[in-house]
Amino acid sequence: MREGLHLSIDRIKCDGHGLCAELLPELIRLDDWGYPIIAPGPVPDHLLPLAQRAVATCPVLALALRRTAASK
Repeated sequence: MREGLHLSIDRIKCDGHGLCAELLPELIRLDDWGYPIIAPGPVPDHLLPLAQRAVATCPVLALALRRTAASK
């Protein structure tokens, strides 16, 4: 795994509003029931502002950015 910021979703909190996918379609798509599926890997630097906006806009605070360290 590469080092960087990764998007994560708390599936218990998520109500499937879909705002995250509207704000960040490059990394988030919705499943058949409207719940987010997040692309694996770190958030590219050029998408970081959009990822931060998606996290801040989530009405139930289910989306987060987490820093991960590179594994050997």
